[in-house]
Amino acid sequence: MRLATWNVNSIRTRVDRVTAWLQRRDVDVLALQETKCRDDQFPEERFTELGYEVAHVGHSQWNGVAVVSRVGLADVEVGFPGMPTWAAKEGAEPAAEARALGATCGGVRVWSLYVPNGRQLGDPHYDYKLEWLAALRTAAGSWLAADPAAQVALVGDWNIAPQDEDVWDMSVFAHSTHVSAPEREAFRAVVDAGYADVVRPLAPGPGVYTYWDYTQLRFPRREGMRIDFVLGTPSLAARVSGALIDREERKGKGASDHAPVVVELAD
Repeated sequence: MRLATWNVNSIRTRVDRVTAWLQRRDVDVLALQETKCRDDQFPEERFTELGYEVAHVGHSQWNGVAVVSRVGLADVEVGFPGMPTWAAKEGAEPAAEARALGATCGGVRVWSLYVPNGRQLGDPHYDYKLEWLAALRTAAGSWLAADPAAQVALVGDWNIAPQDEDVWDMSVFAHSTHVSAPEREAFRAVVDAGYADVVRPLAPGPGVYTYWDYTQLRFPRREGMRIDFVLGTPSLAARVSGALIDREERKGKGASDHAPVVVELAD
């Protein structure tokens, strides 16, 4: 089975590119982040006509996550247990954002995750990010505790560069989110709960990134960050036979600022 994750930065803008890539790469399951649309706006027919089932959650032009699969799509779950809420505007009632969607595809429990950005150190959104990650760690740990043989993939845009080699220049990020000690500790806590980064051993750094900002020619200058990951339980990690970051998809007109990450799972 070929499993992939991709922050597409607006599915309606890039649906042609995404569906063409799905066919070219022969992907079985694709987790999407930042779809940036409501459920009724998601271009579902473009995927179903290719033989994929679709699960999506989106409330507005922000956030949004999906799972598309041609190997089955069952037990869809919006949000994980204990997922924190957020008030998008001052005075608004806190609500669950469209940041997590789980579905069972070909025997694998796939979670498409779009971790909060955090904005700036000390910002309330930064605290929300840490709370969100702590809740994810608790939920993910409980799944593995309940079934040590479970095949679970936590995939998506984590908005964390867990190692210094995961950013092009640490001095640029010295006082920024994505590389702070609490964020890295939160990422490591998920790993310590039994979820291995299954891509890094097969696509090691330094200089291996998944995201390049649109500004200041970051991509041609190779000034990127590695913030998109596939973390798997031991049973899933044992099946991984290959992995790659498809950097070519960051090139050209209309590209997302993220590249897709692909994992090959042996039978």
